Amino acid sequence: MADIERIMAAEQRNPGLALKVGFNHRYHYGILEAKKIVDSGEYGNILWMRGVYGKAQGSGNPNEWRNSPQLAGGGILFDQGIHMLDLFRHFCGDFTEIKSMCTTAFWDVPQEDNAFALLRDDAGRIAMLHSSFTQWKHKFCLEIYMEDGYVMVDGMPSSTRSYRDEWIIHARKHTGYAIGNPHENATFCNTDPSWDMEMAEFVDCIRSGKPVQNGTSRDAYEVMKLVFGIYDADDSFTAPPEIQAQNG
Repeated sequence: MADIERIMAAEQRNPGLALKVGFNHRYHYGILEAKKIVDSGEYGNILWMRGVYGKAQGSGNPNEWRNSPQLAGGGILFDQGIHMLDLFRHFCGDFTEIKSMCTTAFWDVPQEDNAFALLRDDAGRIAMLHSSFTQWKHKFCLEIYMEDGYVMVDGMPSSTRSYRDEWIIHARKHTGYAIGNPHENATFCNTDPSWDMEMAEFVDCIRSGKPVQNGTSRDAYEVMKLVFGIYDADDSFTAPPEIQAQNG
């Protein structure tokens, strides 16, 4: 937390400069379309969200930088889970209650290889996260369930192509004969515009002086609070000293 606090202080000292934090998942095609659907109110208000973001942890080499608390800052929750947490905030705003379980279930590393979290905001909306280093088949899936329907982003067209190509699926809930099995609208996407779009926004903010909209210092600060809040909420999980020091 001290790192981002120093960055925010530097931002305050330099109001003429642009600061943008890398949350490129906001620019995935499926996320962009899901945001339009949610914001349109077509399916009513959000009730709950569920996010799974997992991969197989490479070679398991204990000397790999991702396995070093000093270099990585945390385990899978920090490595990938932080992006899903940012998307939760992107759709719902801030969360004020956290329940969690973190574990080193398989890999011989000092940080967590799985993190499970339940988050609740002041409106009573709940988001559930599973971030995993033991997802042997790589997976990205964000589900958003609303009063009258749902939207799902399933897959991610990453550069490694190790995830399912991206689909955005949405439907209105049905009653009667189709209850529990509504007709779905599905769109396939196999390209990743996120990096180019993220950089384009940054350049535009530099040139025009417009404020950054996605990836602000507050976005970074609040999602970091969630990460360390998830670590702290599991009384049985002992984070490495380096992680404890970051959280004060």
